Amino acid sequence: MSTPAILLHDSVDDARSELWFAEPPGFIALPLDALLAEPGSPDGEGLRAAVAPLLDAAPGELARQGFVAQLAQGQQMLAALRRFGTVHCSVGLHRDDVDVSGAATHLLSFLTITWRSTSVAPRAVTAARAVTAPLGHSRIEYVDLPCGPATLSETTVGATPGSGLPQVPLLQVHAHLPHPDCKRMAVLNLGTTALARRGEYRAILRQVAETVRFADPLAVEA
Repeated sequence: MSTPAILLHDSVDDARSELWFAEPPGFIALPLDALLAEPGSPDGEGLRAAVAPLLDAAPGELARQGFVAQLAQGQQMLAALRRFGTVHCSVGLHRDDVDVSGAATHLLSFLTITWRSTSVAPRAVTAARAVTAPLGHSRIEYVDLPCGPATLSETTVGATPGSGLPQVPLLQVHAHLPHPDCKRMAVLNLGTTALARRGEYRAILRQVAETVRFADPLAVEA
């Protein structure tokens, strides 16, 4: 059996990095800096160049305007996430190979990593407090990961009526990982509407959480 290939992102060597992690297959990271770049900046020009072929291939002006509107809406959502401390977003696409209907369906998910400030306290206490907030956390699990104490939990939410979003329940699996400085924690969140695959998505998020390090793992190994 061949060993799966491990791809290292350029950010692994970024001196400003404060957290390292690995994603399992099926996830595509969204380039936040490029998608939220100011017009006229190098990243902004790169985004314009990347989008130009899609606009040119549109069947008409109405389709082009619709694409631009959807892109702008996506940028607004990503900008809102960044304002709340989100530093990483990935879209997950997996084949539902256990679908008993035999249909070739696919499952979508959205993974985010967000920094959250906390009051100074032992890391185990911070991890425990994170799941006592009035958000209806369930299936709470206290774990010791390579990066330290953490909690895993789940919440299920629905779209607000009138928001224009699909009125379907959204499963969110959370991992709260307090930082060694005891002043903040990294919150991993994996959201999906595939509630029937709760166990599989919880396993995916736990797999990602187990890879998290708060110090450069390559430097430590060297």
